[in-house]
Amino acid sequence: MIEFKLKSDYIELIKLLKTVGISETGGHAKLMVEDGIVHVNGKKESRKRAKLRKGDSVEVMGQEIKIL
Repeated sequence: MIEFKLKSDYIELIKLLKTVGISETGGHAKLMVEDGIVHVNGKKESRKRAKLRKGDSVEVMGQEIKIL
């Protein structure tokens, strides 16, 4: 599990995927969301710029990211 410490009110989904290194680029992160392999709090997420806040959990490609 990856723990990500939030430094502002929220982070956009594609920015999070790029920041923690799951995607190599923002474009790659967008494709992951479009392909339906990203889940936020247990539900498939289709919004590339979904605002994630403390307590949210993201699952993608067998990895879990917990936002602290």
